Amino acid sequence: MGCVGSSQSNGDGAVKTIKKPKPWKHPQPITKTRLLQLREEFWDTAPHYGGRKEIWDALRAAAEAELPLAQAIVESAGVIVQNPDLTVCYDERGAKYELPKYVLSEPTNLVQDS
Repeated sequence: MGCVGSSQSNGDGAVKTIKKPKPWKHPQPITKTRLLQLREEFWDTAPHYGGRKEIWDALRAAAEAELPLAQAIVESAGVIVQNPDLTVCYDERGAKYELPKYVLSEPTNLVQDS
């Protein structure tokens, strides 16, 4: 734990608190059905990009949970939060996990399914 960023604590020793992602806009208006499809495709393929499956599973559970539960999930899984919105995280072995915003929140240009 001697290197910078090897724990969840920020400079003053406090654990990084997970925050809701900032509002974002998809390149084109997107339906809820399409958004859910994109999320499912991401989670199905994410473990193939490296890292450990159990960390990907924990990140998915955290992404789908309310903030207090998400915080508990990442802490118990040993996930090191780089960005408070969970877009960049690491495991205890140093593997990097990048999550797209579309798996963490809904875009501002979400449209109704027709």
